[in-house]
This record gives sequence, C-alpha cells and structure tokens, in this order.
Amino acid sequence: MAERVDAAVGGGSENVCAAVGGGAERVLAAMSGGVDSSVAAYLIKEAGYETTGITMKLNDNRIVQPDDERSCCSLNDVQDAESVARMIGIRHYVFNFTDAFEKEVIERFVRLYENGLTPNPCIDCNRYIKFRKLFRRAQELEQDYIVTGHYAQIRFDRGSGRWLLTKGADPKKDQSYVLFSLTQEQLAHTMFPVGGLTKTETRAIAEEMGFVVAGKRESQDICFVPDGDYAAFISRYTGREYPEGDFVYKDGTVLGRHKGIIRYTIGQRKGLGLALPHPMYVMEKDTEANQVILGENEDLFTTGFEAEEFNWIACEPPKGDIRAEAKVRYSQKENPATVIPLSEDRVRIVFDQPQRAITRGQAVVLYDGDYVVGGGTIAKTE
Repeated sequence: MAERVDAAVGGGSENVCAAVGGGAERVLAAMSGGVDSSVAAYLIKEAGYETTGITMKLNDNRIVQPDDERSCCSLNDVQDAESVARMIGIRHYVFNFTDAFEKEVIERFVRLYENGLTPNPCIDCNRYIKFRKLFRRAQELEQDYIVTGHYAQIRFDRGSGRWLLTKGADPKKDQSYVLFSLTQEQLAHTMFPVGGLTKTETRAIAEEMGFVVAGKRESQDICFVPDGDYAAFISRYTGREYPEGDFVYKDGTVLGRHKGIIRYTIGQRKGLGLALPHPMYVMEKDTEANQVILGENEDLFTTGFEAEEFNWIACEPPKGDIRAEAKVRYSQKENPATVIPLSEDRVRIVFDQPQRAITRGQAVVLYDGDYVVGGGTIAKTE
C-alpha cells in the first residue's frame, strides 16, 4: 500500500512538495462522505501531513431533505465521513456553510435561470464555497493546504513561476473543467491526492481499507435538486409561478404555448408538448417577451461567442490572439479555436468548426494539451 500512496500523492501534486521545500504539515481535508474525498484524506494522512477532516454542511430541511441518498452533503454523508475519519485516525469537524451556499450557489442559480441563462452550480460551489469560503477558513486556522477529492493535478512551472492546473490521470473522471476559477494563491495551497489515480484505483484503496463508502454510488445531479427537476425546484424555492408564453418559430410564427420559460434549455427537443411538422429545438429564450424561440438543429451551431470573468491560469492575460483548444460543456471534447482578448477578463472565442448549443451561463475552458490555460463564463453568443 505504501507504494500506491506515494504514487497517488505524487501524481496529484507532483511538483508541489518540491516547489515549497518538502511541503507543510497541516491540512484541512474536505470530506463529502464519498469515496474520492475519503481516499484523498487517507492518502494525505499516510503521506505524513497533520490532517483534519472537514465536512461542509451546505443544505438544510428548507431546501432538500438532508438524508436524501441522491444528494451529497446529507446527514448520511456526514456520518460516512465521520466513520472514515475515525478509521484513519484523524479529527473530524462539520462547518456550517448553509448561508454562504444559499447565497452564492442556490440564489445565483435561480437568478440566472430566471434571466434565461443556464448556470453550472457545481462550478459556483467550487469557486465560492470550497476554494473561497473553506480556503479562507483554512487560512484563519493556520492550515497550509486544503485537500479535496477532485480528479485533477497541480504542478509548479519553475520557468514561469506559475502554478498550473492539469487534467486528472483518469480521462473519464477528469474534473479540471469545473476548477478553472482557481487562482495562483489557491493552487499553491491545494492538493488533489487522487488526481493521479483512476476511479477504479481509488475504489480499490477504499475497499482495501474497509471504508464504509467503498461501494457508494456517485451523486449525478445538482445536490440541491436531486430529482433533476430544476423548474419545480425554482418554483418551490421562490414561491413564484412562471407564466405561460409563446413558442415562436425563428421567423416569428407563433407555434403554441409554453408552460413557463424556466422549464426549457437551449438545444432541447423533447418535452415541448407541441405537434410539429418536423423536429424543432430550443434556440433561444427571450425573457423580456416571455418567448421560447424554436428552430432546426442546424440553427444551434455557431462558431463565435464571448466569455466574461475569465481567469488565466497558465499565463498572464495575453496581449494578442492565441490558439487553444476549448470546451463549452463538461462532457464535451476540446476543439481548436482562436482566442481574442477583449480585456484582462473578457475574451472572444472563435471555433475552427461550428459547435452545437453554446449556451450563456455555461463555462468555457481553454486547454493546451493536458494543461488548463484558463476559463470563464459564456456571456454572449453570435
């Protein structure tokens, strides 16, 4: 087991320890109650760090049932994290971040959805909760690192003096896409011990150690919407009813009535409730007119768009155009594009080949091979 521990920690932060002269001693390990974060806490403890396990309480009964097995951060998850912490011999605490999570993640999700965008709350949770709220708490407690179970890797480039984010070793589990907002300071004080492992290897370690979470299934949906019904959640959360409006063809022809603009997403074809002469897809949502605009599949393809709040990781904001590979959703492969800086934190991106359903509110992340160049939020499509 020792060899695998060394390989895992080295794979996840290969150059981190070398860059800071052997690493610091005190770490906060975020333990969600899942297999990845449990193994991450175990590996970092075995590597010699003084480890404290932390579970973040993010939801309460008003928002989602705390013991819902389809959700993360539930009461059961807290108990599972405590069980693993006892087994590996570390202290474990629960931090109540429910207010921050509601403000920074849930309210943002609802507000953007109401305005016709399609946000990614998992990215916001990483940005505002794990790597802002928890990061600051770790600094207050004089911890040297935070540790999570993300499948990504951090390296230090001596030539540029920059901390770099790269893909995880398991291409099926790589989570670098949702971590594009990490700053240089955050990267310098974060470790991903399972980043150099495959999911199969992570589960094998959990099974070998007898962790109660070894066979635990993964949460697939947004944690506060475990049933996947975003519109029902938003209506329940806000207490508002969202009025019906017109389905409109791209030429202005009214095709029927929709059941509330929050119920539809860009690229959607099924569930429209219309008898149409041929398949049509949601092209756009006009919140001011309360209209959902439909068109053909080919109408969803475009090459250019703008992204805001762009965070550059691998370099300073470039002065001129650069080439990179970009992806505009988590499950998509990267595609070649030209990146045109508009300001320090805003860019225009033009794909070599048209891409389908580029959606405002989603993230775009740039790659150079396995390295994350940077990322931002899609603000305007062409």
